[in-house]
Amino acid sequence: MASDDELEPRLGRMRAKGKGGHGRKFMHRVLAAANLARGGAARPAARSKFTGARIGRGAGTGRVLSARDRYAAFRNRRVIVKARTVSLRGPGFDGAKAHLRYVERDGTQRDGERGRLYGAESDVVDRANWLERSRGDRHQFRFIVSPEDGLEYDDLKSLTRRLITRAEEDLGTRLDWVAVDHFNTGHPHTHIIVRGKDDRGKDLIIARDYIGHGLRERACELVDLDLGPKTDHAIEQRLRAEVEQERFTSIDRALLRESGDDILVSTKARGAFDQTIRMGRLRKLERLGLASQLGAAHWKLASDLEPVLRKMGERGDIIRTMQRAYSERGVALAVADQAIYDPSVPGTASLVGRIVERGLSDEHADRHYLIVEATDGRSHYVEAGKDERLPSCPPGAIVRIVPVEPTVRDADRTVADVAAANGGRYTVDAHLRFDPSASQEFAEAHVRRLEAMRRMSGGTQREPDGTWHIASDHLERAAAYEVARARDQPVTVEILSPEPIERIVEARAATWLDRELVADTQLPLREAGFGKETSGALAIRRQWLLDGGFAVRQGERVIVRNGALDELCQLEIRSRADVLAREIGKPFAEPRHGERIEGRLVGPVDLLSGRHALVERSRDFVLVPWRPVLERQVGKPVAGIMRDQGVSWQIGRQRSGPSVS
Repeated sequence: MASDDELEPRLGRMRAKGKGGHGRKFMHRVLAAANLARGGAARPAARSKFTGARIGRGAGTGRVLSARDRYAAFRNRRVIVKARTVSLRGPGFDGAKAHLRYVERDGTQRDGERGRLYGAESDVVDRANWLERSRGDRHQFRFIVSPEDGLEYDDLKSLTRRLITRAEEDLGTRLDWVAVDHFNTGHPHTHIIVRGKDDRGKDLIIARDYIGHGLRERACELVDLDLGPKTDHAIEQRLRAEVEQERFTSIDRALLRESGDDILVSTKARGAFDQTIRMGRLRKLERLGLASQLGAAHWKLASDLEPVLRKMGERGDIIRTMQRAYSERGVALAVADQAIYDPSVPGTASLVGRIVERGLSDEHADRHYLIVEATDGRSHYVEAGKDERLPSCPPGAIVRIVPVEPTVRDADRTVADVAAANGGRYTVDAHLRFDPSASQEFAEAHVRRLEAMRRMSGGTQREPDGTWHIASDHLERAAAYEVARARDQPVTVEILSPEPIERIVEARAATWLDRELVADTQLPLREAGFGKETSGALAIRRQWLLDGGFAVRQGERVIVRNGALDELCQLEIRSRADVLAREIGKPFAEPRHGERIEGRLVGPVDLLSGRHALVERSRDFVLVPWRPVLERQVGKPVAGIMRDQGVSWQIGRQRSGPSVS
């Protein structure tokens, strides 16, 4: 040391050299010594898995509120809160508009009137003005708040406003929100939409702990204050009602919590009433094949108890939904005539029938269902998937339901083969070199497939020059992509006729009935329900075609002459074009084969002959067959070439593609 006043501590043993000696920086030696003091590398400190649940406002409050004791669910009044964070980037803003239109739809109030948006200070909020404030927001929050005892409230507005006030106190910011109360189900509930901005204009981040627990607990507190905690009598009534229910109940949840991993429960109880409830439920589960008695003091529960009971509960809800739909029409529906269409079962056939009702099976996830009177004489409940993938299906429309099979496509195998021959890379040029017989349009269809996979799951990577990096497990990723798509769209809904069957039997158009008459395989018809109606309508249509000269009789058979359907289609197009010409103020032009179609896509036009696209040009307009790829192009310039089977569309900013034929 240079002087007695200077001191440099040196960690480690005296006169030791090496890793702990002078060669390391002093701070490094301090950290190494601290690590050694708590156990060193031999006993590494346990790391908790980072979930991000505590990031955002309200994290601490959410964790505190979630720490309720396990008996609170029986004593306190329950409130179900479903939460969803929705991105507003790109098409998300259009989705926000559609969601507000949905929650304000007709028939959601007690008096049957349409829903009305309200806010913190007003009972009437203008939807357009609120949406304009939301323009440019990164995201928004959507909540569904459903008190178990909501029927005891004459109006849910006060509860909603107090709940948002509590949330603002917990989150430390004012919230910009609107809400709509719905009374069109057995459980009154409120849809709340909150902007993703705080009171300083910054992005509002709410902790997952608060979204998952805090908001629900605040709602329960308010309902308890309004209605008081449940009495012992009310709790006993509820538990008695659950004993015989064929769904997953709170009694089952308590039994599973007690059973642990061995799936065994004891018959011991806390009292006479608990013993009665427990034994009654176990006997019910035994009759359902979900529990068995082991000796005098124990029962064994089925390992799949919860999923089976939840499935049974869903089936019961479906049957009640179907019965309600028919009772509103004054029609009694026999149990034998009810069916649940399950597209996940291998070999499920397609379904042709008439739409009876379209509704929401899950309001939170925007999942819809259809009730279809099919040609087999039965009424089918069809889980149709998310709204954005479902075409407009008015009651009375005739549709074909086709199950979606999540299988790897030939395009995926082709991409994998091209990439394997090119060092794991795929390009259109590489595809054309690999298969000289392939066309440019065919290769570009594979690019669209890769782009769809990239947007949904990030399973592929694209470089700025258009080169795609294809992983060695590309086929497995394609299979997973198809499974995910099937969850969102379990069936494909094809509209055969937007008009009811009684309106098309004498229509001057190429109708669904005509296509059935000329089909190689006749649709199987049962002489009951819609099958009987279809059989009668086909007979009337045959005679109409004969009288109009569109068909001829050969012995006992009626044969539709060649070209008759094209002629009927053109008759309908010209008739509708005359009406559209007066509305638009421009003449109609019939597109010719090979003609370039270029103009602004006004939108779809539904005809009995099929859906057509209205393309407005500088001096006239045309009607051409519609393609689903045009959904996102409405109001935009489009271009394509007229072909025999429709238009080969060019989608995108570039001149050379990609095109869709």
